[in-house]
Amino acid sequence: MTLSDVADVLEWSPAKLGHIETGIRKWPSVIEVSALLRLYGVTGGQREAILTLVRESRLRPWWTEYEDVISSAYVGNEAGAVSIDTYAGMLVPDLLQVPEYTAAFARSQGRTERAVERTVAAYLKRQEALDRDPLERYHAVVEEDALQRLGSDRRLLNAQLRRLIELGTEHDRVVLQLLPTSAGLHAGAAGPFTVLGFDEDEASLAFVDAPQGGGIVESDDGVHRCQGVWRRITAVASTRESTVSTLRRLALLT
Repeated sequence: MTLSDVADVLEWSPAKLGHIETGIRKWPSVIEVSALLRLYGVTGGQREAILTLVRESRLRPWWTEYEDVISSAYVGNEAGAVSIDTYAGMLVPDLLQVPEYTAAFARSQGRTERAVERTVAAYLKRQEALDRDPLERYHAVVEEDALQRLGSDRRLLNAQLRRLIELGTEHDRVVLQLLPTSAGLHAGAAGPFTVLGFDEDEASLAFVDAPQGGGIVESDDGVHRCQGVWRRITAVASTRESTVSTLRRLALLT
């Protein structure tokens, strides 16, 4: 296709497309690159890799320094999201963890002490997203069982509870809901996942966690299914107010 052919199909000016192709326009938007990839028939992992590069180009890609302990593709998308809805199953969600929790979890996975240190550093860097634009909302559902599993380490449990209470009461962007054990089996029992929302017309993505590292879900159907599960989980979880009350009660008992 010639430059004029592409510009006609996308209803762009040839000058705009020329600037994107030559790099004179320094930061093409995700929407623009997505439109080009759709027209050129680029799909699947290759499409997502390119879109990740577009998002990373807007920010300093610090996460590339930690590719041995975190997923660069996921964190690149996380860093550009305007909304994050996350359910971490039997774990406290990544962006809510205190360093001691992150270290304990990394050790439970058999990582070396060097890898543990790097994992903690990477998670602390990721958590800066809670205070940085473009993020507008971080909504997490935390299993009560995830906290009960810390019962053998009272100091760690207390530190993690204080962190959750602080975020749940003092951070405007953070929404916390506790999922009580009494809720029984629920829609999230299949496993942890996160839905990432982006600006304007850019499609949402989901990340489904798994022992082998998980993967990004890009299809509309797959993302919609994750969003449906999310709505069912939040419907049975405690309210924000009740969640904070329960966390405070647990903190008094530790």
